[in-house]
Amino acid sequence: MAGRRGGSNRLQGQGAGTGRRKKLSKVKIGIATVVAVLVLLTAGAGWIYFRLDGNIDTFSADGISGDRPPASTHGSNVLVIGTDARTDGNSDLGGGDKDDIGRSDTAFLLHTYADQKHAVAVSIPRDTLVDIPPCRLPDGSWTKGQHNTMFNEAYSVGQSANGNPACTQNTVEKLTGLRVDHTVVVDFKGFAQMTKAVGGVPVCLPQDVYQKDLNPNRATRGDQIFAKGPQTVAGQKALDYVRIRHGIGDGSDIGRIKRQQAFVAALLKKVKSDGLNPTRLLPLADAATKSLTVDPGLGSAGKMLSFAMSLKSIDLHDTKFVTLPWRYQGDRVAIVHPDAEALWAVLKADRTLDGQDAGGHHDKQAAASPSPGATEQVSGKGISVAVYNGTTETGLASRAADTLTEHGFTVTSTATAASQSHQNTVIKYESGHKDQADTVARLFPGADVQESATASGVSVILGTAYADTSAASPTPTTVPSNVADGARSADDDPCSNLSYG
Repeated sequence: MAGRRGGSNRLQGQGAGTGRRKKLSKVKIGIATVVAVLVLLTAGAGWIYFRLDGNIDTFSADGISGDRPPASTHGSNVLVIGTDARTDGNSDLGGGDKDDIGRSDTAFLLHTYADQKHAVAVSIPRDTLVDIPPCRLPDGSWTKGQHNTMFNEAYSVGQSANGNPACTQNTVEKLTGLRVDHTVVVDFKGFAQMTKAVGGVPVCLPQDVYQKDLNPNRATRGDQIFAKGPQTVAGQKALDYVRIRHGIGDGSDIGRIKRQQAFVAALLKKVKSDGLNPTRLLPLADAATKSLTVDPGLGSAGKMLSFAMSLKSIDLHDTKFVTLPWRYQGDRVAIVHPDAEALWAVLKADRTLDGQDAGGHHDKQAAASPSPGATEQVSGKGISVAVYNGTTETGLASRAADTLTEHGFTVTSTATAASQSHQNTVIKYESGHKDQADTVARLFPGADVQESATASGVSVILGTAYADTSAASPTPTTVPSNVADGARSADDDPCSNLSYG
């Protein structure tokens, strides 16, 4: 299926570029899709439709997986991908080789609720270890699935300069169990132009920032880029702000995500405070649509108008930003289970972060335990456990390992069991470790506890009963407090909550 200005050649294929370089995070631009079309609500002139129609690129839907979560009437989900592609003039802003492959540096899933009054944007760290499902290559063939791979590699499948938004969408659907209704890709140039169109965005710096902070490979500190404190940035300065990682806050990508969320919030607040003035919004809409690549479902001004109509009433205070529950695993990011599953379940049920029914079309649900044994008070201090997945369900060992770690156990390893046909979970222990095995068993109701002459310490072999129990757990009505407490509202002070650590 060909799209405008590039059509099916925007669909890309196998491989994953993992070269380390300065990257732009576009967590900030998702709502710009909405901003880009709000002008249509106030202007109403037919020529604007034609002008914006000519700007919009689409990527082919041929790469969208046929194995997808079901469509839902409980709100909608939009995947926003920030890309550091160097094509079409972007290399002048971000550096790098203009012929380099496109990569996604940051992505978030925006869930808008059925009441059309609430929204939540969930940032997915680029280094998060996930399973990437089969994705379509430029020649029409499909890759094999990849296990325990960095999230941002999905966009690089195929090594195309235009990236692979369809593969990233497939990955997000597999990760969340939520159907992605629309996908939007934004590049360097589009972001820079949009920040100029709104007259700049207010940001806050905790300290003075220098060129070396933006480029740690510099031999000297270089010139000052930003002074400490509140200020307004646009164009290249806005790009520099959202790209800076080293020398600011705690220096982590998680900290940078916090600042990017603050940037998006400030951008939304700025647009809303300016009002829906066509003179203001037309340049913004023009800049945004020129550098957006969207799925065919948003491939015209009319379709984008329809989408915008569903979002125009969302209040700033009820627009929240959170990050996928995470923990460090070496120099990568691992998902924290069962917190992540609780977050996706709450969004799927169209409940806000504090448990409010924002759909108005389903019955009240009882509070639920997010995973087997996760709410039981069990202390695993001083107990080491090896975890093996005895099923064909991917990610099960990691999920169980997270539960054990949360209760103080030391997980020595996670791996696939010799047999993947286990029905029941088995806990094996060597002589003298029965008390430890019994403590582990409290987190796995119904597990068989067996002494084994070949066991070393305590090990858990997960069966389909554990997977089924996880899947059958009642839907949580709220997300874990550590996720909700870290949420940012779009009307928050731009100087607050800017860094992890």
